[in-house]
Amino acid sequence: MSVPHYRVSVIKGDGIGVDVAESALAVAEAAQRRVGGFALDLRPIRAGARYFAETGRDVEPGGEEAAGEADAIFLGAIGWPEIRHPDGTEIAPHLRLRERFQLYAGVRPVRAYPNAPRRLADPRAANIDLVIVRESTEGLFYSAAVHGRSPVVTDDEVQDVLRITRPTTEKLHDFAFGLARKRKARGGVGRVTCVDKANVFNSMAFFRRIFDERRADFPDIEVSYNYVDAQALDLVRRPWEFDVMVTENMFGDILSDLAGGLVGGMGMAACGEIGEAHGLFQPAHGSAPDIAGRDMANPMAAILSAALMLDYLGEKSGNRSLAAAAAVIDGAILDGFTANELRPMEFGGNMGTRDVTRRLIERIEAGPRAAARG
Repeated sequence: MSVPHYRVSVIKGDGIGVDVAESALAVAEAAQRRVGGFALDLRPIRAGARYFAETGRDVEPGGEEAAGEADAIFLGAIGWPEIRHPDGTEIAPHLRLRERFQLYAGVRPVRAYPNAPRRLADPRAANIDLVIVRESTEGLFYSAAVHGRSPVVTDDEVQDVLRITRPTTEKLHDFAFGLARKRKARGGVGRVTCVDKANVFNSMAFFRRIFDERRADFPDIEVSYNYVDAQALDLVRRPWEFDVMVTENMFGDILSDLAGGLVGGMGMAACGEIGEAHGLFQPAHGSAPDIAGRDMANPMAAILSAALMLDYLGEKSGNRSLAAAAAVIDGAILDGFTANELRPMEFGGNMGTRDVTRRLIERIEAGPRAAARG
């Protein structure tokens, strides 16, 4: 019997992006074999800093168009410290993909796992389970999305534009409220915190005003507010009290790295970037050229991102098998950490990229419990 196929454009990119992308997709295919009901059609696209150094292009000809035709995009990591544009900025075609496909909602889950490092001594840190929803097409990254958009670039002055628009911000807040509602249905708190700097910037006051307008459509969801500097403090002081946080692009970029550090490091930092018609999934860490190809990278962020991708494809298509496969991956990760079977080198453990991947696949094939997605 034939099953539906889902095309995934795969950009392995640079450095450890190649290593962790291969691990993540191997785990996703193991979950597919266990659950059945769908197939993944993986289509590679060459892109990244090394490709730029070889060809003068950051994405292969026709690559962006092919990505747009796929059901989802999976990205390993892009960047190489020595390969930059003449102005000193790094090669970053993924920023252009965000704008081209209007991937406005950057979803950054942050969850504590048993036996994974926790930087806070308070026992409540074991209960950290939050999501940062970062607007990903505007904000202070607006100037960077298309290289050279900054309105003033001279030897004496550079200006970058911070842009907040109503249509994008309405969609962002609706997405955050909808995510909180889904998490509440699965036993979560059901709260959205608006993180801004509305006491200083007109753009942030506008961001908060739209938040207050959109909350009226979600009366079942609690709301709270935090200025970004206070939010940084509270992520260290009481992160277990937060559920969903919604914020501007640069603020979300910084806060999500801080939050990732609370639950082990960037090797646990998954990311989904969602638009109305497209989704891109990637670990939030960099390309780490110093350990590329050395079987040292923690693939967990990429594997968690692959689970986000399967969940997205399931919701988009209505195929429950995809969501079941995502839950199988989540369950294998939770069971593996609980049993202290997952010990990545990033955490001081003795398991390289391949060993972590192999152990997760064994867990999946043995039939781990399926964990409900947060």
